Amino acid sequence: MTKLSANLGFLWADLPLPDAIRAAKAHGFDAVECHWPYDVPTADVIAALEETGLSMLGLNTSRGDVAGGENGLSALPRREKDARKAIDQAVEYAKAIGCGKIHVMAGFTSDLSAHATFVDNLRYACRAAAPHGISILIEPLNRYDAPGYFLKTTAQARAIIEEVDETNLALMFDCYHVQLTEGDLSHRLEQNLDIIGHIQFAGVPARGRPDVGEINFSHVFDHIASLGYTAPLGAEYKPGGPTEPTLDWMTSLS
Repeated sequence: MTKLSANLGFLWADLPLPDAIRAAKAHGFDAVECHWPYDVPTADVIAALEETGLSMLGLNTSRGDVAGGENGLSALPRREKDARKAIDQAVEYAKAIGCGKIHVMAGFTSDLSAHATFVDNLRYACRAAAPHGISILIEPLNRYDAPGYFLKTTAQARAIIEEVDETNLALMFDCYHVQLTEGDLSHRLEQNLDIIGHIQFAGVPARGRPDVGEINFSHVFDHIASLGYTAPLGAEYKPGGPTEPTLDWMTSLS
């Protein structure tokens, strides 16, 4: 049976993070992950994780100035100081709550120096995280939800991972983003299995529950299992209201 992680950035987003962790446990998830937990005291998160026995798989670095249109900092030239401050914040928080993966967000930029900036900041992140057993993830985002985001494709992510050349850097393979940008999910999963550090999913094109839309996730989940991937898959979809009524896919798909 497919193991599942609840992304609490979208699921039970109306609840405080510790209560969302408890709700995920009550509804049968095997793990949890989140987006930006930094306003929540680590002690509260630790208490909820210990109470439920769930692990927090991943969190994101800060987006930066959201009101100013930022969505990550690490590929932005001349913002290295802010990017590394966000990386340090994420490493400290992840270390405190026992979270094993950090998604380092690239941000919106078309600057010619963005690639080199991102590579340098990822090396910094990997070396800051490695002593604590934490992996760094990078995630291509689609052009519809995140036009202008620096990291766009799995091929671009692979080239960056190979150039950074750190053992704790991996690809966040979000089936939703990859389908909208590249399609051909089964082959993309096979081609990138060696660099995948986490897999997420949502229905396409609306980013709703996974049993609605153009992807047959029953097939996708079976294919992932056939490749030998056994880690929990991250449900990162927008429920469009209360989470509980959208969860019947957990039985039908997994």
